[in-house]
Amino acid sequence: MTVCRGIRGATVAVENSTEAIHGATRELLSQLIEANEIEEEAVAAAYFTMTPDLNACFPAAAARQLGWTSTALMGATEVAVPGSLDKCIRVLILLNTDKAAADLVNLYLNGTATLRAQGVEST
Repeated sequence: MTVCRGIRGATVAVENSTEAIHGATRELLSQLIEANEIEEEAVAAAYFTMTPDLNACFPAAAARQLGWTSTALMGATEVAVPGSLDKCIRVLILLNTDKAAADLVNLYLNGTATLRAQGVEST
């Protein structure tokens, strides 16, 4: 049975520049696509967030660069929680799939695995 499930991912950009944000986002999306065998047609939507210290560009543009031209994309700013991870980019991909939730791969790159340990991301 096909259902809509969420796949999460996070990474950090090395600096607040278009090149750094797009590069980090492309790396994250490419790995999520490969790990979950994602085809654009199955993607219902992708929601991107960035910490307030990143504002040079929209991370969703990296999805367009990877060929997601028909997918609904949205971006927002994360809540500025004191002491939280800086320069962080997150994505929630809503995917129509026959896979069980336990079979989907969430990825936390470049030191963002600490988000799960801090309870920022749900298990």
